[in-house]
Amino acid sequence: MADKKKKRRRSDDDESELPFKSMLKPDSSILYTIQQLNDSLRSSAASSSSKTLTLADLSISSCREVRELSLPSVQTEIEAVMLKVLQSILDGNGFSFDVPSRAAANQLYVPELDRIVLKDKSSLRPYANVSTVRKATITARILQLIHELTIKGIHVTKRDLFYTDVKLFQDQAQSDTILDDVSCMIGCTRSSLNVVAAEKGVGGGSSDFQRRRRCNRLY
Repeated sequence: MADKKKKRRRSDDDESELPFKSMLKPDSSILYTIQQLNDSLRSSAASSSSKTLTLADLSISSCREVRELSLPSVQTEIEAVMLKVLQSILDGNGFSFDVPSRAAANQLYVPELDRIVLKDKSSLRPYANVSTVRKATITARILQLIHELTIKGIHVTKRDLFYTDVKLFQDQAQSDTILDDVSCMIGCTRSSLNVVAAEKGVGGGSSDFQRRRRCNRLY
């Protein structure tokens, strides 16, 4: 087999092309270092996921955090709000809701949590006031509807919520605004209230339309 090339023997010139070869660690040592790094990353990820920081851990008790809540927790929070309202009536202070302010000045970014929380600024929404009686009524109605949703365990869209009492809400923008207020009052996300945005179809890419016309038919 004369056509086959003979294997080229390594010469001293080849050693000069790899001047740092003698400094390389053995494969077993490299694999051991990688394994240690992998174990360290896994342990740090497990420790961070096992304990989630809260506002209490950061000594920020005056702020309000919006979080995901289960349906029983949402029911409990709504009932607590209404019990507070009833206590206010029994104390002779009237029917009113304490609504957190969602203004930009009342928002605070917490880098440790990587989220925006609400400060302690809030406003009363009394029923016995001409300027707020309508908002107080809508707030009570939405709290009632959300409580029924959590008991039945069903989801509705914001549009469906509006159509449950069109005469009271009059405009969906009003019911949507109060819905966000209720979410802040309870301290949960809107999805925790079982209210979702209206579904919309989205299409992408090029489309071809073809129309067939029958000239022998009269319409």
